[in-house]
Amino acid sequence: MSRGASTDETEPFLPPSSSSESIETPIRASKPVLIRLYISHSLSTWNSRMFEFGAVLFLASIFPGTLLYASIYALVRSLSAVLLSSWLGSVVDRSNRLKAIRQSIIWQRLPVALSCASFVALLTPLGPSYISPLLFAVVTLLACFEKLAYTANTVAVERDWAIVVSDALQIPRQDLNASMRRIDLFCKLLAPVVISLIDSFSTRVAIWTTLGTNASCVLVEYFAIAQVYKSVPELVRNQETDDNQYEGEEATSDSQNSQRSIAHSTVQYARSAVAPWREYVSSPLFLASFALSLLYLTVLSFGTTMVTYLLHTGFNSLQVSGMRIGAVIAELSGTWAAPFIMNKIGPIRSGLWFLNWQFTCLAAAVAAFAFLDNSSQLVAVSLIVGVALSRIGLWGFDLSVQFLVQEGVDEHARARFSSTEMALQNIFELFSFATTIVFPLPEQFKYPVYISYGAIAMAAVCFAAYVRKERGHLLHTSKCFGGDKLRLFGREMPSRDI
Repeated sequence: MSRGASTDETEPFLPPSSSSESIETPIRASKPVLIRLYISHSLSTWNSRMFEFGAVLFLASIFPGTLLYASIYALVRSLSAVLLSSWLGSVVDRSNRLKAIRQSIIWQRLPVALSCASFVALLTPLGPSYISPLLFAVVTLLACFEKLAYTANTVAVERDWAIVVSDALQIPRQDLNASMRRIDLFCKLLAPVVISLIDSFSTRVAIWTTLGTNASCVLVEYFAIAQVYKSVPELVRNQETDDNQYEGEEATSDSQNSQRSIAHSTVQYARSAVAPWREYVSSPLFLASFALSLLYLTVLSFGTTMVTYLLHTGFNSLQVSGMRIGAVIAELSGTWAAPFIMNKIGPIRSGLWFLNWQFTCLAAAVAAFAFLDNSSQLVAVSLIVGVALSRIGLWGFDLSVQFLVQEGVDEHARARFSSTEMALQNIFELFSFATTIVFPLPEQFKYPVYISYGAIAMAAVCFAAYVRKERGHLLHTSKCFGGDKLRLFGREMPSRDI
């Protein structure tokens, strides 16, 4: 094989050589664009994480002594994403890229502002008794709008803009994906801590802080993403044909709707709602995406459920906080390891390795629950170590699958596919909540652990099936870095790249 042919075949998976003079100038020129992209994504993620966690704290202060309101709030918010994410992805796919992002920013900030006003009103209840339930219903509805807007923003930036920007600026997409994921993890850790500290001082101050942060960031985020759009002409896509076709379909549909029965219209609406799911399931990447989604059915993370269990076994809050910091460090290390390993062995094999790493790290912890006293600190320590190490595999696998989806899904279907994937992730997350509802006692924590580990095992099986389908085998019979060619997404690739 000639050197030129090899370069062409490996281009989608291997970053351009840093020693190439032709690449150095674009990389230097790309820094201002990337900084603006990171600023926009950081502000969107920070504000969403702060509001998401803060809202639960605010409801706990407004309705003390019960978790009912916070539970209903979180459940309805997640259900809205399950039911409407696929439709929202279709809207993003056929929209102007900049317009879609800007609208998502507005629909994130406006519900937060109105929610904060409602929270302040709930803190000082006045008037008839029905005012509080009414305001709670309003807050819950606004949370659905904010969740959907954040979903649209995340899908558009991480699964669409990242592809176009990395290709246009000639930078490794693995590195861009990893940087975006680090932003997510950083905000996921720090934003709840900040709002918790403020809330411990005063809930009212925390509400106003949330409002002020959202209001002060909106213009920065709004114009930063616009500058990215202006700097990367490839982000402009020709929507004229698609829009005209869509408008024509709408006109035809409007003329026919007058003659249709309500029942028939309902059936048509149901079909259009199911269409993204059919497309998702029929995609060659379904098994890989489904494997990633299965990992959201878990209590094996430093979330509320596991923290409650650790406190029950005798650890104090300070110790648990230190454990969470250690887990986040492991997660961040996964975002650095993933691009390096993908560059060496390709995204398919890296995904297989990372997922099996996660499965192996948790084996000892699950075995400890099976054979030892669940309330002992030895079991808890094995769980802590296993979960912390497994986070490297989790986020390495996440980035590997994200790269495969970016590479394998057509441009016109990126947001639709990714938003359907996020809806499925929300479904499995709801199932994880259900496991703790069925087994609520700390002494019963082993059962959610078994279910979570079973989900990881199922994910490993699904991804192994995907690997087998794409590569024709799971393990190389030739040398690890041999030159034999295999097919990926209908193209021949050297075996070392997959």
